[in-house]
Amino acid sequence: MSSAAESAPDPKQRLQQIYERQRAAFAHNPYPSADERRTWLERLERALTARHDDLVQAISEDFGGRSRYESMIADLVLLNRGIRYNRKHLRKWMQPESRSAGLVFAPSRAKVVYQPKGVVGVIAPWNYPVQLAVLPAATALAAGNRVMIKPSELTPRTSALLAEILSVFDDDLLAVVQGGPDVSAAFARLPLDHLLFTGSTHVGRLVMQAATEHLTPVTLELGGKSPAIIHPDYDLHKAATKVVQNKLFNAGQTCIAPDYVLVPADKRDRFVEAMRSATATLYPSLVRNDDYSAIVNDRHRARLQGYLDDARERGATLVPISPTGESFEDAGRKMEPVLVLDPSEKMRVMQEEIFGPILPLVPYTSLEQAIGYVNDHPRPLALYYFDDDGDRVQQILERTHSGDVSVNTCLLHFAIDDLPFGGIGPSGMGAYHGVEGFRTFSHAKSVFTQSRIDTTGLLAPPYGSTTDQLLKVL
Repeated sequence: MSSAAESAPDPKQRLQQIYERQRAAFAHNPYPSADERRTWLERLERALTARHDDLVQAISEDFGGRSRYESMIADLVLLNRGIRYNRKHLRKWMQPESRSAGLVFAPSRAKVVYQPKGVVGVIAPWNYPVQLAVLPAATALAAGNRVMIKPSELTPRTSALLAEILSVFDDDLLAVVQGGPDVSAAFARLPLDHLLFTGSTHVGRLVMQAATEHLTPVTLELGGKSPAIIHPDYDLHKAATKVVQNKLFNAGQTCIAPDYVLVPADKRDRFVEAMRSATATLYPSLVRNDDYSAIVNDRHRARLQGYLDDARERGATLVPISPTGESFEDAGRKMEPVLVLDPSEKMRVMQEEIFGPILPLVPYTSLEQAIGYVNDHPRPLALYYFDDDGDRVQQILERTHSGDVSVNTCLLHFAIDDLPFGGIGPSGMGAYHGVEGFRTFSHAKSVFTQSRIDTTGLLAPPYGSTTDQLLKVL
């Protein structure tokens, strides 16, 4: 087991030591059995479950107030479900897949074997500091790898507690390395066998650039501006309820939160009122409501306020939707949810991922225009469409590009264990969750076995008329 006494005082030195231990351990056991992997996951789940309350408290302290229920739902319940799903299915996923070698090579055999890649690195963000650190690590363990986790320095209590909890594992199997941006940069430059990063598009570019030094394969889970499109025929109150519920979850600090809403121009004002009503139902008050979370730190709080100031200066109308109109001056880092009307492309709120309780409403006059608006912007991590017409839903699916889609709701596709999760273009590359996650952290090795009867000799030199006839047949 690892201990504080064994840890090197310099995080970068410890980082290198752990990497070398994991590399050596993988060389000693390059294909762990299904039983070994299941045991790892069982131990992981037990260790986390025993400290659920402590983790919830640490997250809340890091945020300056985060809903206990949101931490349980998003950081812990989803994580435990994912660990169990991996444990249940990994034996099946490990089985070689038979492939067809074709008549030309008959009666030979072909198959694909899923082999662990080796040492996997996970750089995690601050917004869901437990789930987004441990779930990819659990998936990498299910694939038979050694794993190093770099949690966010913006949630230091949670990161320290996570390191303590995961010390039930030897460092040569699963380790947490703490530190600031310099440690993250060193982490990304390691000659890892795979690196998964979750965070902003800007930092994702830097991580990918660092990984190229060793040609480390990367999975990037980024973000961007995920749109919600509301069709004119869809019930505005139902749509508003789902948008509010998922936009204000974690105070909007979710990479797949709706970033703006495309709403029918002639129904915009009615939608604003529906948003007010939905907010009042879900959050009767906000400042002293433990269900409503705070912004993670002062810098991000100031960033969000800067978006609002910029939008106001550029002509937008800001509409607070706090149910009671309460003052947020003494609310710590809690922030009032605000709708931005008449947004323009020049506003920062329409150029950058918001990551907070601010929601621009973009009017449109036809579905064609809405589709065009989405396609004229960088491909988002998620897209949300509200409509009960199957043909129009299919049109949205075929004519827009996004990492994932939820229809008539938001966010929930992430919670489906059997669906891959990932972005496209500037919102990311690669995917994990479920079997796709197992395969992300595995090498799909092609294996061809030639039978004793080798018909390929007919295509060997010296070439002649027989070869000509065989090529015609082929």
